[in-house]
Amino acid sequence: MASARMRWMYMSLVALGALCLYFSMCDMPVFGGELFVFKRDSGKFLQLPDADCQQDPPFLVLLVTSSPEQEFARLAIRSTWGRETEVRGRRVKTLFLLGTSARKHVAEAVAQESRQHRDVIQKDFVDVYFNLTLKTMMGIEWVHRFCPQAAFVMKTDSDMFINVHYLTELLLRRNRTSRFFTGYLKMREYPIRQRRSKWFVSRYEYPWDRYPPFCSGTAYVFSGDVASRVYNVSESIPFLKLEDVFVGLCLKKLDIGLEELHSQQTFFPGGLSFSTCRFRKIVACHFVGPQKMLLYWRALETSRGEECPAE
Repeated sequence: MASARMRWMYMSLVALGALCLYFSMCDMPVFGGELFVFKRDSGKFLQLPDADCQQDPPFLVLLVTSSPEQEFARLAIRSTWGRETEVRGRRVKTLFLLGTSARKHVAEAVAQESRQHRDVIQKDFVDVYFNLTLKTMMGIEWVHRFCPQAAFVMKTDSDMFINVHYLTELLLRRNRTSRFFTGYLKMREYPIRQRRSKWFVSRYEYPWDRYPPFCSGTAYVFSGDVASRVYNVSESIPFLKLEDVFVGLCLKKLDIGLEELHSQQTFFPGGLSFSTCRFRKIVACHFVGPQKMLLYWRALETSRGEECPAE
């Protein structure tokens, strides 16, 4: 009898080990039938920026996802659109969102950069692509905890060109102060099930056949109150490594709809060929590296006051 019981326990342990191995190979965020849920305490803040939102509330906070190694990209942004501190009499604040690097010299360089520029938000999670949801939620948490006075927030990436002047103009024109979310709208997107894809999502991670409406993660904008709403609801949302879809799931639960910022397209996640007249009337353009960013910025600055042909 004891021998049979031991054999049963052994077989159970083998089966449990096989299940754990299978789930880990499938990137499955479930165990015991429960979905992995985002936890707010996923890491502590290592770096915080110099910002007193209570005394000097910003109109627009720009949260730029970056990796520790992308120092040149951050310098390019600080020298171009990220240098804007006041637009149309409204205060603008640009901050960078980073995880950690295992390389000691990189970690030390980031700490020094943070001390110098005071514009880095960092937590102690590893900075890899599949932690982009943690990085984005870190920025949203920072707004919720330290800067709920911000009128608007933009989340964007370090290879984006942002026309802060035109964005501010359009936000002032819309005059929306709550439950506002905009960007490049994706209303009927489907999960990619091909394993070789960068955006592969298994049915274990996301069992449904269609995503909720969401905005391209390259750049989206929301009213300041949405940060706290998303942060508060995030703990009840199943974790997903695609941060833009994860935020879309939060918005769906909050019953916050997506809105166009303008009747004309202003967000370009697929990139856009440059001309000064064209870039005066865009908000965000993808695939702009540091060198192009500097060239575009100089061209726009030197062409100020010049008239563009009527369209």
